[in-house]
Amino acid sequence: GVGLALCRRLLEEDGRIHLCIACRNAQKSEATRDLILATHPAAQVSTVEVDLGSLASVLRVARELRCRFQRLDFVYLNAGIMPNPHVNFKALWHGLLTGKVLHMLTTAEGIMTQTDRLNGDGLQEVFATNLFGHFILIRQLESLLCSNEKPSRLIWTSSSNARESAFSLSDYQHAKGQESYSSSKYATDLTSVVLNRKFNKQGLYSSVVCPGLVMSNMTYRILPVFLWKLLMPIMWLIRFFAKTYTLTPYNGAEAHVWLFKQKPEYLDVLVKYHSCTSGLGKSYVEPRKIDVDEETAEKFYQKLLELEKQALERYSDLLD
Repeated sequence: GVGLALCRRLLEEDGRIHLCIACRNAQKSEATRDLILATHPAAQVSTVEVDLGSLASVLRVARELRCRFQRLDFVYLNAGIMPNPHVNFKALWHGLLTGKVLHMLTTAEGIMTQTDRLNGDGLQEVFATNLFGHFILIRQLESLLCSNEKPSRLIWTSSSNARESAFSLSDYQHAKGQESYSSSKYATDLTSVVLNRKFNKQGLYSSVVCPGLVMSNMTYRILPVFLWKLLMPIMWLIRFFAKTYTLTPYNGAEAHVWLFKQKPEYLDVLVKYHSCTSGLGKSYVEPRKIDVDEETAEKFYQKLLELEKQALERYSDLLD
């Protein structure tokens, strides 16, 4: 998906970088590393095994990374799940009749639902994997990210599906709704905004990107593969009207790579950077204001800190 395409594109920008790729199992990590080395045989590529949906796994990998590295320049927070996705065809038909179908097709608003569940830590699985695991990881890696000679960067993969209407401070894990993916991505936007307020003075900067609609393993689970193949010509046509239909992982990584080349102190912390592709296939980046309330972001951050405290008490044996 976007992660593999990003690794290849970063090496095209600078072959001197050391990539450390993180996957849920060692076999996948090594397979991904082999794919990268096949096109960039001289690259420095190492691997770590981590399941962002498991707090114990996150704490173990953070300790391993602290032993391996003295600093981290970039952390791409790209892991994400969308379990049991369902398309609401009734809502889609209504959108067609009311003229809102293009908006719905580009944001999935009102037409995508998920059935979430609790994970082994007693957290909602989507919240834990898409946001909280990343949050714990960067908190555990602060010594490698802050107060270095050069700024360090956090780049979160958000979504155009990140909507305030799907998020609630009183149910920030989204246990009661059916749009857990949208909620987790809005929570990502909130978190990035607050992290900038807390850590910019220590040389740590956070940004959010949207890769657009990319055909990946996650996307193919929404509908049967044969149906996607039938729809693909239509999707190529839609791209003339919906620039966020990036479709390929290479195009989807456009904003991630663009941020790699920017000076973070000049970026707007209230902007999300969208990967876009024109109807003729030209990729570019479009900045759009994030629809977040900074007071809500601060309150949510405090809830994350409270949840972090509970988690660290439970797994105190994994801390240094």
